[in-house]
Amino acid sequence: MQNNLFNILKKELRELFRDKKSLVMMLVIPIFIPLLVIGMSALFDMQANKNIEDFNKIGFAYQLSEEEKEIAENMDIKITYGTEDELKQKYENSEINLYVTKENNNYILNTGSNDNDSYAINLMQTYFDSLKQYMQANYLSNNNINPNEVLNIINVEENIFEEDDNYFTSYIKNYAFLFIIMAITVSATYPATDTTAGEKERGTLETLLTFPIKSKDIIVGKFLGVSISSIVTGVISLILAVISLVIAGNMFSIYDGIDIMFSGTSLIFAIIVIIAYSFFISGLCISIASKSKTFKEAQSALTPLTFISFFPGMIAFMVGVETTPILSIIPFLNFTLLFTDISNGNINLLNLLLMGISTIIYITIVLKLIIKQYKSENVLF
Repeated sequence: MQNNLFNILKKELRELFRDKKSLVMMLVIPIFIPLLVIGMSALFDMQANKNIEDFNKIGFAYQLSEEEKEIAENMDIKITYGTEDELKQKYENSEINLYVTKENNNYILNTGSNDNDSYAINLMQTYFDSLKQYMQANYLSNNNINPNEVLNIINVEENIFEEDDNYFTSYIKNYAFLFIIMAITVSATYPATDTTAGEKERGTLETLLTFPIKSKDIIVGKFLGVSISSIVTGVISLILAVISLVIAGNMFSIYDGIDIMFSGTSLIFAIIVIIAYSFFISGLCISIASKSKTFKEAQSALTPLTFISFFPGMIAFMVGVETTPILSIIPFLNFTLLFTDISNGNINLLNLLLMGISTIIYITIVLKLIIKQYKSENVLF
């Protein structure tokens, strides 16, 4: 039995590494991980170090007082005067980033919705906060009231705990893992399709079933072959993610003073999650593809898996879902949540154990169903 299983596995691996399409899926797709990490780091770095010259050109449809001019000068605001129609035309010509109109004590910020406009809005909100504070203090002083007794009636201090990661690091690490999950899924779909529906279409499956080999050996051998392909893709993707984090850490100022690298323990547990997911998705792909009659039909049936593997984790990350024992046994979602914990240094052995046990149960159920199917002639027809 073991000899038959080994021969099937050897056959699958030989075909896998000879097939150029399989190698492309296995080795080329992970290359997109560094592009993601470095590209998103560059975007965040550009936003975090936005030049004020890009959004400080402000139009005013009224004359500023000397105090308002002083506040604007201190905030490096470039002032442009004009009527409302003139300022609107200047805004449409991109000569100013925002213009302010005034009705009594009501100030209106007129602008669009692009990135520079949003920065200009934030700048002007800070400007008006400063102006409001000045006017309140002046009013109180004119009425013989100490402004400090009213405006500073409470004092708020910030005590920010130092963390190993920052928002940018956590965001990029988690999205990198989501793409690793997607890369593993894509890597599993082609060999799973080829070794099941592809063999049906070529007629080689019928020949294989005539050999004195148990259906269990055939399925487990195919399953292990696809799983090894997926694990190789996952590990390569993780290595490239680590390398790209090192490069990004040296290139962009948003990571200054931040240790963005995975710890040795985190890497070990991340590999465990990748291996568990590779086994899970390989079994699922073989299960779906084995019910298809043709290679093209199997590919169509497996296409939704790419999105199913990606979106639950992405939504959970965006919403801020935290890992619980119940969520640790929910397929697809559990792998992403556990990796988020691992990348943040919060390793919960119970949740990892539940993920491992549930994955083994799912794989066992799937393999039993496929083995049962392969014992019937219906698998060929």
